[in-house]
Amino acid sequence: MHVTLIAFLVAVVASTPVLRGSGRDLDYAAQLRRVLGNFVPPDFSVLGATLASLLETVQIAVMATLIAILMALPFSIAASRNLAPFWLVAVTRLLANLIRTIPSLVWALVAVAIVGTNPLAGVIGLAFYSLGYLAKFYSDAFESVDAKVAEGLQAMGAGRIQAFQHGLWPHAQPLVWSHSLWMLEYNIRAASIIGYVGAGGIGVQLHTYYEFGHWSRVSTVLLCLLVVVTTLDILGEKVRATILSSTK
Repeated sequence: MHVTLIAFLVAVVASTPVLRGSGRDLDYAAQLRRVLGNFVPPDFSVLGATLASLLETVQIAVMATLIAILMALPFSIAASRNLAPFWLVAVTRLLANLIRTIPSLVWALVAVAIVGTNPLAGVIGLAFYSLGYLAKFYSDAFESVDAKVAEGLQAMGAGRIQAFQHGLWPHAQPLVWSHSLWMLEYNIRAASIIGYVGAGGIGVQLHTYYEFGHWSRVSTVLLCLLVVVTTLDILGEKVRATILSSTK
Protein backbone atom coordinates (compact mmCIF):
# COMPACT_ATOMS: atom_id res chain seq x y z
CA MET A 1 0.00 0.00 0.00
CA HIS A 2 2.74 2.46 0.96
CA VAL A 3 4.77 1.56 -2.13
CA THR A 4 1.73 2.17 -4.34
CA LEU A 5 1.06 5.53 -2.68
CA ILE A 6 4.70 6.60 -3.09
CA ALA A 7 4.68 5.52 -6.74
CA PHE A 8 1.51 7.54 -7.31
CA LEU A 9 2.97 10.65 -5.66
CA VAL A 10 6.09 10.33 -7.82
CA ALA A 11 3.85 10.07 -10.89
CA VAL A 12 1.95 13.19 -9.76
CA VAL A 13 5.16 15.20 -9.39
CA ALA A 14 6.43 13.99 -12.76
CA SER A 15 3.12 14.98 -14.37
CA THR A 16 2.99 18.59 -13.15
CA PRO A 17 4.46 20.03 -16.41
CA VAL A 18 1.14 19.35 -18.17
CA LEU A 19 -0.49 21.99 -15.93
CA ARG A 20 1.32 24.75 -17.79
CA GLY A 21 -1.02 26.88 -19.88
CA SER A 22 -0.42 28.56 -23.21
CA GLY A 23 1.98 31.07 -21.67
CA ARG A 24 -0.31 33.98 -22.47
CA ASP A 25 -1.60 36.27 -19.76
CA LEU A 26 -5.29 35.36 -19.84
CA ASP A 27 -8.08 36.19 -17.42
CA TYR A 28 -9.31 32.63 -16.91
CA ALA A 29 -12.25 33.70 -14.74
CA ALA A 30 -13.49 36.10 -17.42
CA GLN A 31 -13.00 33.44 -20.08
CA LEU A 32 -15.05 30.97 -18.02
CA ARG A 33 -17.87 33.50 -17.50
CA ARG A 34 -17.94 34.27 -21.24
CA VAL A 35 -18.09 30.60 -22.24
CA LEU A 36 -20.75 29.68 -19.68
CA GLY A 37 -22.76 32.76 -20.67
CA ASN A 38 -23.04 31.42 -24.20
CA PHE A 39 -24.85 28.32 -22.90
CA VAL A 40 -27.60 30.31 -21.15
CA PRO A 41 -30.47 30.29 -21.86
CA PRO A 42 -30.82 26.98 -23.73
CA ASP A 43 -32.39 27.20 -27.19
CA PHE A 44 -35.38 24.87 -26.96
CA SER A 45 -36.39 25.55 -30.57
CA VAL A 46 -34.29 22.51 -31.52
CA LEU A 47 -35.85 20.26 -28.89
CA GLY A 48 -37.84 18.20 -31.40
CA ALA A 49 -34.81 17.42 -33.57
CA THR A 50 -32.73 16.80 -30.45
CA LEU A 51 -35.18 14.24 -29.06
CA ALA A 52 -35.29 12.41 -32.41
CA SER A 53 -31.49 12.23 -32.53
CA LEU A 54 -31.38 11.26 -28.87
CA LEU A 55 -33.72 8.33 -29.57
CA GLU A 56 -31.34 7.17 -32.31
CA THR A 57 -28.43 7.53 -29.87
CA VAL A 58 -30.18 5.33 -27.30
CA GLN A 59 -31.01 2.78 -30.01
CA ILE A 60 -27.34 2.65 -31.07
CA ALA A 61 -26.24 2.17 -27.46
CA VAL A 62 -28.83 -0.56 -26.77
CA MET A 63 -27.97 -2.60 -29.88
CA ALA A 64 -24.22 -2.18 -29.34
CA THR A 65 -24.53 -3.30 -25.70
CA LEU A 66 -26.66 -6.32 -26.63
CA ILE A 67 -24.18 -7.47 -29.28
CA ALA A 68 -21.28 -6.90 -26.88
CA ILE A 69 -22.97 -8.95 -24.15
CA LEU A 70 -23.58 -11.86 -26.51
CA MET A 71 -19.95 -11.80 -27.66
CA ALA A 72 -18.47 -11.16 -24.21
CA LEU A 73 -20.10 -14.08 -22.39
CA PRO A 74 -18.23 -16.88 -24.25
CA PHE A 75 -15.19 -14.61 -24.55
CA SER A 76 -15.07 -14.09 -20.78
CA ILE A 77 -15.41 -17.80 -20.05
CA ALA A 78 -12.31 -18.37 -22.17
CA ALA A 79 -10.57 -15.61 -20.18
CA SER A 80 -11.43 -16.99 -16.72
CA ARG A 81 -8.62 -18.84 -14.95
CA ASN A 82 -11.05 -21.12 -13.13
CA LEU A 83 -12.88 -22.11 -16.32
CA ALA A 84 -10.31 -22.32 -19.12
CA PRO A 85 -6.76 -23.64 -19.60
CA PHE A 86 -3.85 -21.25 -19.05
CA TRP A 87 -2.89 -20.88 -22.72
CA LEU A 88 -6.46 -19.96 -23.71
CA VAL A 89 -6.75 -17.48 -20.84
CA ALA A 90 -3.47 -15.80 -21.85
CA VAL A 91 -4.47 -15.47 -25.52
CA THR A 92 -8.01 -14.28 -24.77
CA ARG A 93 -6.92 -11.69 -22.20
CA LEU A 94 -4.27 -10.35 -24.57
CA LEU A 95 -6.92 -9.95 -27.27
CA ALA A 96 -9.31 -8.24 -24.82
CA ASN A 97 -6.53 -5.83 -23.79
CA LEU A 98 -5.89 -5.03 -27.44
CA ILE A 99 -9.59 -4.32 -28.04
CA ARG A 100 -9.77 -2.02 -25.00
CA THR A 101 -6.62 -0.18 -26.08
CA ILE A 102 -8.38 1.18 -29.17
CA PRO A 103 -10.71 4.09 -28.21
CA SER A 104 -14.39 3.90 -29.16
CA LEU A 105 -13.95 6.86 -31.51
CA VAL A 106 -11.29 4.96 -33.47
CA TRP A 107 -13.48 1.86 -33.62
CA ALA A 108 -16.25 4.10 -34.98
CA LEU A 109 -13.89 5.55 -37.59
CA VAL A 110 -12.98 2.05 -38.77
CA ALA A 111 -16.65 1.09 -38.89
CA VAL A 112 -17.52 4.23 -40.88
CA ALA A 113 -14.78 3.34 -43.38
CA ILE A 114 -16.35 -0.12 -43.81
CA VAL A 115 -20.13 0.46 -43.74
CA GLY A 116 -20.35 4.21 -44.41
CA THR A 117 -21.69 7.14 -42.39
CA ASN A 118 -24.77 5.70 -40.71
CA PRO A 119 -25.95 4.46 -37.29
CA LEU A 120 -24.80 0.92 -38.10
CA ALA A 121 -21.22 2.17 -37.91
CA GLY A 122 -21.94 3.43 -34.40
CA VAL A 123 -23.36 0.07 -33.36
CA ILE A 124 -20.33 -1.81 -34.71
CA GLY A 125 -17.80 0.59 -33.21
CA LEU A 126 -19.34 0.61 -29.73
CA ALA A 127 -19.98 -3.15 -29.77
CA PHE A 128 -16.31 -3.96 -30.32
CA TYR A 129 -15.16 -1.38 -27.77
CA SER A 130 -17.65 -2.71 -25.19
CA LEU A 131 -16.52 -6.28 -25.84
CA GLY A 132 -13.07 -5.49 -24.45
CA TYR A 133 -14.47 -4.14 -21.19
CA LEU A 134 -17.28 -6.65 -20.66
CA ALA A 135 -14.95 -9.59 -21.31
CA LYS A 136 -12.73 -8.37 -18.48
CA PHE A 137 -15.62 -7.54 -16.14
CA TYR A 138 -17.36 -10.87 -16.72
CA SER A 139 -14.18 -12.92 -16.35
CA ASP A 140 -13.41 -11.13 -13.07
CA ALA A 141 -16.96 -11.93 -11.91
CA PHE A 142 -16.57 -15.61 -12.77
CA GLU A 143 -13.19 -15.77 -11.03
CA SER A 144 -14.62 -14.19 -7.88
CA VAL A 145 -17.01 -17.12 -7.45
CA ASP A 146 -15.88 -20.19 -5.52
CA ALA A 147 -15.44 -22.90 -8.16
CA LYS A 148 -15.81 -25.72 -5.61
CA VAL A 149 -19.58 -25.84 -6.13
CA ALA A 150 -19.17 -26.35 -9.88
CA GLU A 151 -16.41 -28.90 -9.28
CA GLY A 152 -18.65 -30.76 -6.86
CA LEU A 153 -21.44 -30.89 -9.43
CA GLN A 154 -19.04 -32.27 -12.01
CA ALA A 155 -17.86 -34.89 -9.53
CA MET A 156 -21.50 -35.95 -9.17
CA GLY A 157 -21.78 -36.47 -12.92
CA ALA A 158 -22.93 -33.07 -14.18
CA GLY A 159 -21.53 -31.81 -17.49
CA ARG A 160 -19.37 -28.68 -17.77
CA ILE A 161 -22.29 -26.60 -19.03
CA GLN A 162 -24.56 -27.84 -16.22
CA ALA A 163 -21.85 -27.17 -13.64
CA PHE A 164 -21.44 -23.63 -14.96
CA GLN A 165 -25.19 -23.04 -15.15
CA HIS A 166 -25.96 -24.21 -11.61
CA GLY A 167 -22.63 -23.77 -9.84
CA LEU A 168 -21.14 -20.51 -11.07
CA TRP A 169 -23.77 -18.51 -12.94
CA PRO A 170 -26.24 -17.92 -10.05
CA HIS A 171 -23.47 -16.33 -7.97
CA ALA A 172 -21.88 -14.32 -10.80
CA GLN A 173 -25.19 -13.17 -12.30
CA PRO A 174 -25.66 -9.99 -10.18
CA LEU A 175 -22.19 -8.75 -11.12
CA VAL A 176 -22.69 -9.64 -14.77
CA TRP A 177 -25.94 -7.69 -15.05
CA SER A 178 -24.55 -4.81 -13.02
CA HIS A 179 -21.59 -4.50 -15.40
CA SER A 180 -23.94 -4.79 -18.38
CA LEU A 181 -26.07 -1.89 -17.11
CA TRP A 182 -22.95 0.20 -16.51
CA MET A 183 -21.85 -0.52 -20.09
CA LEU A 184 -25.23 0.58 -21.41
CA GLU A 185 -24.97 3.85 -19.49
CA TYR A 186 -21.48 4.39 -20.82
CA ASN A 187 -22.51 3.60 -24.40
CA ILE A 188 -25.28 6.21 -24.35
CA ARG A 189 -22.69 8.84 -23.46
CA ALA A 190 -20.17 7.44 -25.96
CA ALA A 191 -22.81 7.26 -28.72
CA SER A 192 -23.25 11.01 -28.37
CA ILE A 193 -19.59 11.51 -29.31
CA ILE A 194 -19.05 9.03 -32.14
CA GLY A 195 -21.51 11.05 -34.23
CA TYR A 196 -18.61 13.45 -34.73
CA VAL A 197 -17.12 10.96 -37.20
CA GLY A 198 -20.39 10.17 -38.94
CA ALA A 199 -21.54 7.19 -36.87
CA GLY A 200 -25.04 8.55 -36.26
CA GLY A 201 -26.80 9.74 -33.14
CA ILE A 202 -26.96 13.06 -31.40
CA GLY A 203 -23.24 13.65 -31.92
CA VAL A 204 -24.03 14.85 -35.45
CA GLN A 205 -26.09 17.68 -33.97
CA LEU A 206 -23.44 18.47 -31.38
CA HIS A 207 -20.79 18.70 -34.08
CA THR A 208 -22.94 21.00 -36.23
CA TYR A 209 -23.86 23.33 -33.37
CA TYR A 210 -20.24 23.46 -32.20
CA GLU A 211 -18.94 24.29 -35.69
CA PHE A 212 -21.35 27.22 -36.01
CA GLY A 213 -20.96 28.39 -32.41
CA HIS A 214 -24.59 27.72 -31.44
CA TRP A 215 -23.76 27.16 -27.78
CA SER A 216 -27.34 27.66 -26.56
CA ARG A 217 -28.35 24.73 -28.78
CA VAL A 218 -25.44 22.70 -27.46
CA SER A 219 -26.82 23.43 -23.99
CA THR A 220 -30.19 21.96 -24.99
CA VAL A 221 -28.53 18.77 -26.27
CA LEU A 222 -26.49 18.40 -23.08
CA LEU A 223 -29.55 18.90 -20.87
CA CYS A 224 -31.42 16.17 -22.76
CA LEU A 225 -28.44 13.84 -22.39
CA LEU A 226 -28.30 14.59 -18.67
CA VAL A 227 -31.97 13.69 -18.23
CA VAL A 228 -31.56 10.40 -20.12
CA VAL A 229 -28.37 9.34 -18.32
CA THR A 230 -29.78 10.28 -14.90
CA THR A 231 -33.01 8.38 -15.57
CA LEU A 232 -31.06 5.35 -16.73
CA ASP A 233 -28.87 5.51 -13.63
CA ILE A 234 -31.93 5.53 -11.35
CA LEU A 235 -33.55 2.64 -13.23
CA GLY A 236 -30.24 0.78 -13.19
CA GLU A 237 -30.03 1.03 -9.41
CA LYS A 238 -33.54 -0.38 -9.08
CA VAL A 239 -32.75 -3.25 -11.47
CA ARG A 240 -29.53 -4.05 -9.57
CA ALA A 241 -31.44 -4.07 -6.27
CA THR A 242 -34.07 -6.40 -7.79
CA ILE A 243 -31.41 -8.80 -9.08
CA LEU A 244 -29.60 -8.86 -5.75
CA SER A 245 -32.80 -9.49 -3.81
CA SER A 246 -33.83 -12.31 -6.16
CA THR A 247 -30.51 -14.12 -5.63
CA LYS A 248 -30.64 -14.05 -1.83
